[in-house]
Amino acid sequence: MKLIIAAIKPFKLEEVREALTTIGVRGMMVTEIKGFGSQSGHTEIYRGAEYAVNFVPKVRLEIVVSDSLADQVVETIRATAKTDKIGDGKIFVLDVQQAVRVRTGETNDDAL
Repeated sequence: MKLIIAAIKPFKLEEVREALTTIGVRGMMVTEIKGFGSQSGHTEIYRGAEYAVNFVPKVRLEIVVSDSLADQVVETIRATAKTDKIGDGKIFVLDVQQAVRVRTGETNDDAL
């Protein structure tokens, strides 16, 4: 099993969710986050004064899938979340050693 963590632009969330549902992803966790990467924030003007916004709003997706589906999930997120502008986000893939469904006690792939 793989844990896929993706940080994407917030306005892309619904489009990415629909694309993932289409390929068979049955669940995900979503968190609103703030961060910065190579773009290092940006500047905005408010009431005539310019100020730096050091943290950019993003959405963090956490998805656990079987090994066979992981590459397809990564490519779907990459293609759907892409805007060709700086700050499109990042995707990380980690190994998952165990998963347990609390209600039934099912484990690993059966728990997904």
